Amino acid sequence: MSINTLTTKKVINKVLTGLTVSLSLVIGAASAQQAANLDQLLSQLEQGKIAQSAQNKAREAEFKSKVNQQQRMLNDINKQRDDALALSAQLEQQFETNEVNLANKGDALDKRLGELKELFGVLQQVSGDTRSKFQTSVISAEIANRGEFLDQFAQSMGSSAKLASIEEIERLWFELQREMTESGKIKQFNRNVVLANGESKQALVTRVGGFNLISDGKYLEYIDETGTVAELIRQPSSRFLNTADALIDNIAQGSSEPTAFALDPTGGSILSLLVQAPDTRERIDQGGPIGYIILGIGLVGLLIALERLINLVIVGRKVNRQLKTDVASSDNPLGRVMQVKDKHPNLDTESLELKLSESILRELPKLSSKLTLIKIISVVAPLIGLLGTVTGMINTFQAITLFGTGDPKLMAGGISQALVTTVLGLVVAIPMVFIFAYLNGRSKGIINILQQESTGIIAERSERVEQGQGA
Repeated sequence: MSINTLTTKKVINKVLTGLTVSLSLVIGAASAQQAANLDQLLSQLEQGKIAQSAQNKAREAEFKSKVNQQQRMLNDINKQRDDALALSAQLEQQFETNEVNLANKGDALDKRLGELKELFGVLQQVSGDTRSKFQTSVISAEIANRGEFLDQFAQSMGSSAKLASIEEIERLWFELQREMTESGKIKQFNRNVVLANGESKQALVTRVGGFNLISDGKYLEYIDETGTVAELIRQPSSRFLNTADALIDNIAQGSSEPTAFALDPTGGSILSLLVQAPDTRERIDQGGPIGYIILGIGLVGLLIALERLINLVIVGRKVNRQLKTDVASSDNPLGRVMQVKDKHPNLDTESLELKLSESILRELPKLSSKLTLIKIISVVAPLIGLLGTVTGMINTFQAITLFGTGDPKLMAGGISQALVTTVLGLVVAIPMVFIFAYLNGRSKGIINILQQESTGIIAERSERVEQGQGA
């Protein structure tokens, strides 16, 4: 047996083994047994082929039986499509016809309405404007639900399907007339009021025409979105609140005398802006830390100036009192200078002059003490304000870099700091300049008195010396 024959048998055995495994998976348990020889393998292959052919024939028969059913379904779908296309064409033609008829009837309606169309347009505009007026009117706090009729009336006037009736037109006229009538009255009524702390209570509300609402001496606001009356979180200054108290007292007493009252002719707009304006404390807070530093320096300068003023006033009075007597006292600078003459009665003129100059120089620091510090504060305060200005502008440009210029409120903080610190610096510096000038003038005035008296003492001593030599 040759080598080729042995190789061929090995290949055939491997192929037979593979075919046997494949057939065992397809034809089931009967074909799962390993073929013992070629005849048995051929028999198994023949049985698998017959079974596969039977399955294919069954599938073909099933497919042929459903062909007619699929064709009927296709015919039904085609018929539905044709019917839909026909209906679409019919509806499109009907739409065009209706559009032409609608345009013709619209033209006929416009011709028949004539001037009434302009009237209904005016009624729609008036009802809309009146509704907007009622939204901000404080009269709605007493007379509620006035806007519902106006909304319905404006909508009906906006459509041409319905014409306004005489009753609706009279109702609109009545609402306008009632608004005008009530705007000239001062009335009181009870209703719930939302306080500034969030609590709600029943309170007596005074309505001043169509301008303001007040209760318990405080101003109120009407919120149309919720239909509530709320106390302003921030009230205006006391001079306005005093007029509210006076008005309520006048009504309670039944007096017919005129009473001064601060009212808002805009119905609350000016008042809302007025209460948003920052007070002095909030203005200072806008200056930030630099603003407080400026105020601290100004307070220190003011205390120093007050101490110097009191000291110079007391010294000035003592010096003026010393001028009226020849007896030298040690409780004032002039007395201490005059004591030099008494302590050295026999000194020559030049020596006495030197002694008096020394005594005056000893008094100068006491009289001009801390005045230089006041002058420094008057110079430094605006410089610190300028520092705050630069810092505020830096913050402003940083906000512009991060958020852009779309919202000015984002830049308001830096600008406020820049302006407020400048103002605070000037507010401290300007008074300090005047205070320094005034205190420096008083100090120099006392020093001039000392110098004048010193010159008089020298002249007197020189005159005495000359008289002694002449004798």
